[in-house]
Amino acid sequence: MKRRLTVVIIFFVFFHSGFSQSFEIKGIVKDERTNDVMPFVNVLLLAASDSSQVSGTVTDIDGGFELSSVKRGSYLLRVQFIGYKELIKVIEFSEQLNLGNLYIREEAQDLNEVVVQARRSTATQKGDTTLFNADAFKTMKDASAQALIEKLPGVSSDGGALQAQGENIAQILIDGKPFFGNDVTAALQNIPAEMIQSIEIFDQLSEKAQLSGFDDGERQKTINIITKPDRRKGQFGKTTAGYGSENRYLGAASINIFDEDTRLTITGLSNNVNILNYSADPNAQTNVSPQEGVITTNLIGANYTDTWGEKIKVTGSYTFTRTENLGIENRVREFITSNEENQFYQENSRDVRINNRHQANLRLEYQIDEKNRILYIPRFSARFENEVSGFEGQTTQGEDLINAVENSRLGEYGDFDLFNRFYYSHKFDKPGRTFTTRLNFSTNWNKDESTRQAVNTFFNESGAEEEILDQLTTRDRRGGSWNVRLSYTEPVGENGQMEFEYSIGNRNDRSDQLLFNVISELAPNNQLQLDTALSNTFENSFLRNQFEWGYQYKKDNFRVQAELEYQDARLDNNQFFPTPEVLNRVFTNFLPTVRMEYKLTPRTNIQLDYDTYTNEPNVGQLQAAINNNNPLQLRTGNPNLDQAFTNQFRLRFRSNNPDKDQNWFLFAQSRMTNNFISNSTFIADSPIDIGNGIILQQGAQLNRPINLDGFREFRSWFSYGMPLGFIKSNLSLNTGLGITQRPGQVNDEIGFNNSNRYSAGFNISSNISENIDFNLWSRSSYNQVNNTLNPRLSNDFFQQRFRVNFNWIIWKGIIYRMDVNHQINNGLADGFDATFTLVNMSLGKKLFKNERGEISIMVYDLLGQNANVRRRITETYIEDFQSNVLQRYAMLTFTYNLRRFSKGLQEKEVQEMFSGN
Repeated sequence: MKRRLTVVIIFFVFFHSGFSQSFEIKGIVKDERTNDVMPFVNVLLLAASDSSQVSGTVTDIDGGFELSSVKRGSYLLRVQFIGYKELIKVIEFSEQLNLGNLYIREEAQDLNEVVVQARRSTATQKGDTTLFNADAFKTMKDASAQALIEKLPGVSSDGGALQAQGENIAQILIDGKPFFGNDVTAALQNIPAEMIQSIEIFDQLSEKAQLSGFDDGERQKTINIITKPDRRKGQFGKTTAGYGSENRYLGAASINIFDEDTRLTITGLSNNVNILNYSADPNAQTNVSPQEGVITTNLIGANYTDTWGEKIKVTGSYTFTRTENLGIENRVREFITSNEENQFYQENSRDVRINNRHQANLRLEYQIDEKNRILYIPRFSARFENEVSGFEGQTTQGEDLINAVENSRLGEYGDFDLFNRFYYSHKFDKPGRTFTTRLNFSTNWNKDESTRQAVNTFFNESGAEEEILDQLTTRDRRGGSWNVRLSYTEPVGENGQMEFEYSIGNRNDRSDQLLFNVISELAPNNQLQLDTALSNTFENSFLRNQFEWGYQYKKDNFRVQAELEYQDARLDNNQFFPTPEVLNRVFTNFLPTVRMEYKLTPRTNIQLDYDTYTNEPNVGQLQAAINNNNPLQLRTGNPNLDQAFTNQFRLRFRSNNPDKDQNWFLFAQSRMTNNFISNSTFIADSPIDIGNGIILQQGAQLNRPINLDGFREFRSWFSYGMPLGFIKSNLSLNTGLGITQRPGQVNDEIGFNNSNRYSAGFNISSNISENIDFNLWSRSSYNQVNNTLNPRLSNDFFQQRFRVNFNWIIWKGIIYRMDVNHQINNGLADGFDATFTLVNMSLGKKLFKNERGEISIMVYDLLGQNANVRRRITETYIEDFQSNVLQRYAMLTFTYNLRRFSKGLQEKEVQEMFSGN
């Protein structure tokens, strides 16, 4: 494989060398009258001899354009935009050419002339960034940014997560600045679609990579929403209040105050209809997949963005959320064994969890001068949870009942996390010479206390044996980490750059788990008796040194980067209780990395990445104490765990044809892991002492993590988008393939759980008008699962999901909304092959002259079929489970949309906005 990779690199280098005499042409297109930059303008480069097209592009959001790989000679530059006079400029050059500002003049229009309207181009590709023109996608007047973004080719919602180009969207930027931290849903639902001028989708590099110019492979799928210039100063938002049957209620508000760079957003929410983020859409519950349980949420949040002076930029957000979730679940778990008769575990559970969570994010950037920059990013979270739960479970093998359990629990849990990241970068006078340092330090604390009563019954030939437990468990975990990374880059020749990097860091964890048996016969002050077999106290330290050298070559359309890292890691694990034990481990690895990018055309590029990385076990996986939350399925850690070592290959291909409005995207990734941290299950066929006096009864299990080789994963995703002119809509097609091989161990026998997933889907979104809006979405998947230990567990299952979202302003502000979700599940366990249709429907009336208000009546789950069924595949079992969900109710709601913009509006727009206020 390494030899093949080397051949590919050499091929690209030599192939690229043939274009060494090509140059770039740059410029900015502006409106001659207003001096505003002009995005989405066609720029064509024609041969002077015969006017044949040599190259072409579309200007970006800042009006800029760049034509690459142009040979020296004479050309005609043609600039075209609907409603403007064509600009033709004769150019001749033999070196890099920057044309500066190019001005185009609005064309005077004869009132009697025939106006031909052309369809606006939806997107253009600029390197690894896909830029969408928001005006090319029609939405309802009061739609949110999420409604607009879900219309974009390559964007879909899968399992409640919004995805772009096959990967989960990690963050939302507004005009290049973070908005609501990593809460993608909150960010999208607080921005109206009518404010958006364009949308960028790209893989954002890490802060360190942006500062140094060296790609470290840490990327986040990012959406940058660019707002219209005349919507950057004003107040906007929405409020909703509603009450319905079954005492269902909803109250929410979102207020945004924008003044160019100064921006403040405040949100509040209170409801018992499973809405986790505020949206004015009456069918908001369907913005994500059906949540497990019935949820009451109270939320307040704020996001602040500003520029302090000329050198300091600040962005921060804070959210407090209180949720109460009533969950009821039924699950069937089929274990992987080598026995002829399969073993099943069935469980019915019910729990109530009250969760209070604080989250805060800050980003402070200080540009000291042109060469020096400081960046500080702290994050804070605190969670406090109360639990009242219980479950009943039983294990069977064939027709025989092996064991059963009745369990109830009361618990209080607290988590505290503080993370800080600090950057400093310096650019030297010589271009390409930089110094960057990064400092991370964090602290975390976790404290739990729970009581549990359980009755365990074990069945054998002589009858049933009963065990009664009454226990108190306390867990105190504290930890912290720090890391310092130094990076120096040096230019090599005209197109090369080297990087030298050193990193050192340490992670410390301490864990105290104490389990007490409650002995009712003892005196009240002595009823707690420590169970040393189920208690454990230890601490560990993980010190890591990394040395890295890298080289990058970049010219015109080609970039290649190679790095080699040497890693030395030392694990020191000290157990203090119940018996003193010391474990010291040393890990050394060489980690190569290769990244290539080639721009085939101005609108088509391909990226190839090869990465290697390690994963060390966490504190829970190392702790050897027995966890008996479920006495039929005990769990313990493994202090002897090694690091996992992964090789990863990744391919991205992007292409866009603005003339035909077609775009393609391909994503493929393969991972191979040695020392994969898997699961080992021991199933007792008779009572057995597993140490310290703990008896594993017949049919009970002991699970612990273990290192196994052989983990393999491949997944791919392909999408194609095009317009459907005959129905004024956009079509997006997608297909995917996933192949996974998971090693596992059952009773000392190693086997592999192999699964193949084939998926295909489509999305049709309307582009008709503001009065009619629909979105049809479908995704089908066929799954094959087989196991080498027990071929009888092999089975196939099929899942199909179809959604229709339809909105129609019928007449004089009367609006009808319908949202239909249909799901088919075939091939799951008995009783889980649920096919259901969730229908939400509402009828409303716009109010006031400006139609900013709306009153509506909505019915949720009109057919009463709502359900939540899922399948989970692991190394040692296949599980199907179903949870309770929100059921049918009707609600009367009132919504008001605030829109007050004070800059750049036309007179007609001002009259429409303020009339009726």
